[in-house]
Amino acid sequence: MDKPQVDIYTDGACANNPGAGGFGVVMFYKDANNQVHKKEFSCGYKMTTNNRMELLAVVFALENLKKPCKINLYSDSKYVVDAINKNWLEGWVARGWKSSSGKVKNIDLWQKYLSASKNHEITFIWVKGHASNEFNNRCDELAVLARSQSNLLDDNGFSN
Repeated sequence: MDKPQVDIYTDGACANNPGAGGFGVVMFYKDANNQVHKKEFSCGYKMTTNNRMELLAVVFALENLKKPCKINLYSDSKYVVDAINKNWLEGWVARGWKSSSGKVKNIDLWQKYLSASKNHEITFIWVKGHASNEFNNRCDELAVLARSQSNLLDDNGFSN
């Protein structure tokens, strides 16, 4: 049986960096009747960083899939896209979470990514942020709105 095709757009936003942050996700999939379904998600945090929100958006999206999928994942985060496409993550893990410049940041989220991604076929596609991509722009709107809410969550993995 073929894996269902899902298109996922993600973005993170942070006011001051670190500061209040949020992420936005837009997901599309076609059902057996070829009908397209769209879901949007967002969440805000009291104190975090932009890179954490970019990565958390990806993790959240993957954790919300109900079965293994074939995924096109669109992000404007070079941090996230390059870590996967340039095999940085693979190297960090092989070196005990060390990068060429020292300790890898956001290990907790990278570990969640590794767990959440293992049953999927994922192609990461970089898109230019704040440009002409309708769904990346929508994710940015969701992320900015989420970070400005009054009921922000604690980002338990964040540390200065």
